[in-house]
Amino acid sequence: MTNFVARTVMKRVITGGYSIRHVSSSAATAGMRAFPPFDPTAASGVQVQGVSMVFIGWRRMMSTAPVPEPPTQSSTVEKDTKVNELPTKKVEKGDVVVSSYWGVSRPKITREDGTEWPWNCFMPWETYAADLTIDLHKHHVPKTFLDKVAYRTVKLLRVPTDVFFKRRYGCRAMMLETVAAVPGMVGGLLLHLRSLRKFQQSGGWIKALMEEAENERMHLMTMVELVQPAWYERLLVLTVQGVFFNAFFALYLISPKVAHRVVGYLEEEAIHSYTEYLKDIDSGAIKNVPAPAIAIDYWRLPKDATLKDVITVIRADEAHHRDVNHFASDIHFQGKELREAPAPIGYH
Repeated sequence: MTNFVARTVMKRVITGGYSIRHVSSSAATAGMRAFPPFDPTAASGVQVQGVSMVFIGWRRMMSTAPVPEPPTQSSTVEKDTKVNELPTKKVEKGDVVVSSYWGVSRPKITREDGTEWPWNCFMPWETYAADLTIDLHKHHVPKTFLDKVAYRTVKLLRVPTDVFFKRRYGCRAMMLETVAAVPGMVGGLLLHLRSLRKFQQSGGWIKALMEEAENERMHLMTMVELVQPAWYERLLVLTVQGVFFNAFFALYLISPKVAHRVVGYLEEEAIHSYTEYLKDIDSGAIKNVPAPAIAIDYWRLPKDATLKDVITVIRADEAHHRDVNHFASDIHFQGKELREAPAPIGYH
């Protein structure tokens, strides 16, 4: 019977149609599908398609598996739409729309008490409790000619600062931190390039200097929360930073030992300025306001910390930076390279 049905179907196709409505009822009960009559006005391509459909129908008739229904146009369009939407799927968080295409997302970070970590500029593992036991009165006595040049240069730079800011230590500290964050970045950058050129390790000094620059920048972010600079102070920051960056960059290329000595003396002046800041807070000349939230989290201060606590930990940081830069300068004065001595990574 199967052979009979196949011969009948082929005969009908060759003679100009592929209707199988005349097939016997036994063939119909075998599961053979009926096709609409052939349109004689259709193109020849339709005949080829008809032959293909006949063979497909014959194969399905011979199989015992259920015939799958062809997907509808709407489901196909819906599937294509979902596929096209995957790369451009977006997740909105707050006011920032972050694309999920790159797979870059910040995991959920919480404090020790389980509350969500609010900062993107630093993470909980980058916070620390400042070492307040450090000696604030250390001073490198200038002995060599280069030491004296560095010392006198820093003392000279302090004159216009005293004239402009006087005892406005909030604004003075803000200006100081815009300058203090430059040397670590310049030193780390030049050591990084040197390491690439000479295929040498840096002994950890790249990371140590970058940590110093980041720490100084966090000082600035804290001071901005306390002191809102005026437009002319912002203009002064642009001018001073531009001049100081280029001057220090040239100095570090010429003599790293003098550059680090200059920074060491700058940090000594910073300790002095923050000490005077604390005196004005104790005397009531400057109000001891609550500490900014960023300072509380960065230095792990108590929730009821005040401005005095913030200035105290910043002063301790400056004392550590003083020690690091004088130490680096001493290494160079001994005729050695920084990579030959262990870098004080994480020394705050």
